[in-house]
Amino acid sequence: MDGADRSQSRSITPCLLSRLRRLARDRRGTSGIEFALIAPILLMIYLGAFELSVGFNMSQKVSQATGTVADILSQKTEVTPSELDGMKNVALSIMAPFPVGKYALKVSGIRVTAPGVGTVAWSRDEKGGTPYAVNALVAVPTDLTVLNTFVVRAEFSVPYELVLLTPPGVKANSVQILNLSESYYYRQRVGLGISCSLCR
Repeated sequence: MDGADRSQSRSITPCLLSRLRRLARDRRGTSGIEFALIAPILLMIYLGAFELSVGFNMSQKVSQATGTVADILSQKTEVTPSELDGMKNVALSIMAPFPVGKYALKVSGIRVTAPGVGTVAWSRDEKGGTPYAVNALVAVPTDLTVLNTFVVRAEFSVPYELVLLTPPGVKANSVQILNLSESYYYRQRVGLGISCSLCR
């Protein structure tokens, strides 16, 4: 290396060091980098809070719908299959504005025959089926087990699809679906039983 090359090399080195120092002192891109790192975390927190809020509100609706169905039936002394089938409309109207596609609703009339035990007098589901056989033994909450009294049980469940875990256009699986369910027992308000002569 001749003298000219050495001189040029010496002049480049301070210039390069100067630029590196300026780059180290430059803070103009710091905010952009910080935002790029924090934005995904903030988005996940926001979506998580939204998910919890929607799920909690929907769970409250399920509880309210179940209690209302049981309360309405407990005020009667006789019911018909069409009345029992109409309970799904009551439940779905309370669930509004949440869209409910798949759901399960079961209503049963139970006569208490022993402490914590009752026999099914009639039962009906949202499809017009009989989820529990007549005279089948079922459990009854101990605080409602007054012998020979009549109890109405309503069971309502709605699947809630977790938005955070289900990308748009992707079919949800069992991990991404939370089943919100509730059961209510109401003792008959007046009378010794609620009959359903047409129920099978």
